[in-house]
Amino acid sequence: MIMGLVARCDVKEAVKLAGELADFLLEKKVEIVLDLPLANELGRFKDRTCKLEDMDVDMVIAIGGDGTLLRTQSFIDHKKIPLIGINMGTVGFLTEIDPENAFSAIEEILAGNYFVERRNQLLVWHDKELPPALNEVVLMTRKPAKMLHIQISVDDEIMEELRADGLIIATPSGSTAYSMSAGGPIIDPRVKAFIIVPICPFKLGARPTVVSDESIIKVKLLREGKKAIAVIDGQFEEEINYMDEIIFRKSENCAYFVRLTKDFYRKVREKLTKGGIS
Repeated sequence: MIMGLVARCDVKEAVKLAGELADFLLEKKVEIVLDLPLANELGRFKDRTCKLEDMDVDMVIAIGGDGTLLRTQSFIDHKKIPLIGINMGTVGFLTEIDPENAFSAIEEILAGNYFVERRNQLLVWHDKELPPALNEVVLMTRKPAKMLHIQISVDDEIMEELRADGLIIATPSGSTAYSMSAGGPIIDPRVKAFIIVPICPFKLGARPTVVSDESIIKVKLLREGKKAIAVIDGQFEEEINYMDEIIFRKSENCAYFVRLTKDFYRKVREKLTKGGIS
């Protein structure tokens, strides 16, 4: 087995744990490949490094918060490499393993006591194919306190025209992230759906809507002179202009996560209690 290692390099504890896990895996006779920034931060393993997008491994261990996992997935999207998330962030819905259980969890994985969970992603198109979204795409104005005037269509039927601070198109994975904070429902990741959530709409009847993940969602800017940006998983930005159309549909590429337990609802109960405050 070959395992890749990625960590949030601006968090000392994450880098330290990554180094300890690298040593642990080598002791277990597991081949390792480190993301180049991580190896530079550790100052060793220089003979076992490569760029994240070039990793050819059986699994990748990502140490950080959900943002680290989202960034890692965006680089390995086409490779179907399962991710192991170790949570060094706050809430951590995608990162299943806590740092204190990291070594015992890795031992369980090496023993084969795990399953791989598949999560759907959003394909995003604006004149060209953009990076896919595992959590959500957020449309917003570049200027604070300004509203977007948008038209939303589902399968070529106009669903809504509204003015709002922005719009979220989310997957079930993203239903516990920004979408939830904006009033969207929590969706079991096994449900084949996408969520359309207006952000502070200037219309009482504009409510979050759940649509089939087989649907094609189109969003068009209707106000001349106002630009928007589409932010994909907080990692990538694309500028949207007047009468531009941005299209969303289910991506052919899924994200894959190594899981030890089936505990989505326990996570919802426990992780949302403190609202992400540690």
